[in-house]
Amino acid sequence: MRLLSLVVLIWLIIGAVAAGQRGYFSDSDQNCSSLATVAVTVVAGPLNYAGVNPQVECEVPQPSR
Repeated sequence: MRLLSLVVLIWLIIGAVAAGQRGYFSDSDQNCSSLATVAVTVVAGPLNYAGVNPQVECEVPQPSR
């Protein structure tokens, strides 16, 4: 169990480093798409360095008038 936790932690750290290298944490335009892209990039972990470049498009529903 400890080994699995350590592997998952390292996986997520590598994903966070990849997101940082792509400049996702310094982007001032925070919306649904950018936040989801950061999350997916972190979860993808080392796959980012194997050519995976996850991008997420989403729209938040607007309130009716």
